Amino acid sequence: MGTGGEAAFMMFTPLPDAGDLISILLLAAVFDIIIGEPPAALHPVVWIGKVIDALKKVAPTSHRKAYGVFLAVTTIVFASSIGYLAMVISMHPAVPQTLGYLIAAYFLKSTFAIRSLLSPAQKIYEEIVKNNLKNARADLPIYVSRDPSKLNTDQMSSAVIESMAENFVDGILSPIFYYILLGPFGLVGAYAYKAVNTLDSMVGYKDDVHFELGYFSAKLDDVLNWIPARISVIFIAIAALIVNISADGGRISVFFNSIKSAKVEGRNTPSPNSGYPIAAASGALGIRLEKPGTYVLGDELNQPKPKDIKRASQLIGTAAILSIAIFTITIHISTNILNSHI
Repeated sequence: MGTGGEAAFMMFTPLPDAGDLISILLLAAVFDIIIGEPPAALHPVVWIGKVIDALKKVAPTSHRKAYGVFLAVTTIVFASSIGYLAMVISMHPAVPQTLGYLIAAYFLKSTFAIRSLLSPAQKIYEEIVKNNLKNARADLPIYVSRDPSKLNTDQMSSAVIESMAENFVDGILSPIFYYILLGPFGLVGAYAYKAVNTLDSMVGYKDDVHFELGYFSAKLDDVLNWIPARISVIFIAIAALIVNISADGGRISVFFNSIKSAKVEGRNTPSPNSGYPIAAASGALGIRLEKPGTYVLGDELNQPKPKDIKRASQLIGTAAILSIAIFTITIHISTNILNSHI
């Protein structure tokens, strides 16, 4: 299609408005909770991973930091193009509105994962309480990179809870945050973020092979997660209050414990971001969370037990739903304020 054809195509393709954005977000959340992850062959994030893997295989032995920037930019452009095309196709007048919403929701859902974050935790919990520790250790790498063979049941419980809290940010909150932040181009924002996060998970390591290659991607991931990591504390604290109210009549102290823990200990991890949701979860659940040899959060609190995995799943699941609800309200309010000034 020539330049004129592209312009004509865009001319007849309206940008999504607030109602569209809200409908797409809510439908994406329903997709995620009910259906879960799409097959790998049809998963856009898997496509992004394949691009990274292909570029990683041809990385030069010299000037690896510079190549790492090229790798990151190329991947972000590729991923953003997926989001942009999904937006254009879903909003084109030739596409029925319902079908358009389904297309956009499918692509948005692919950038976050509530069900696939919580479901493995339930499986590991069941294996630990049944004393199937060999199976539990075999499944633990789904969540963490630490050596599971050296972990006892308390440490395994801690690892799962830490990972759920940390992944609430980069696996749920951040993609939705950038979807909201970029408004009509929300799908582009969600996919650009997901590209950076996938880059970090594939090349953002500090070993000799990846340090220079993934340096730019790791730093960019830190930057993009800076705000979501800190606002995650609010969602986790409110979720703690909601969960506690539904459980035993409610003690508002859990809210303040969560906030205080994040404020005091949020910076006590090597990552500039992961400590905040983990510390918030530690304070909310009243448990000690530890990565052996690296950090301890809530040192004075009780050791986590397998039952705390279920409590943490309820906490993070509630925080995820709460974040979607609040972001939906944010779209509605900001649109009304904008319209009132036009």
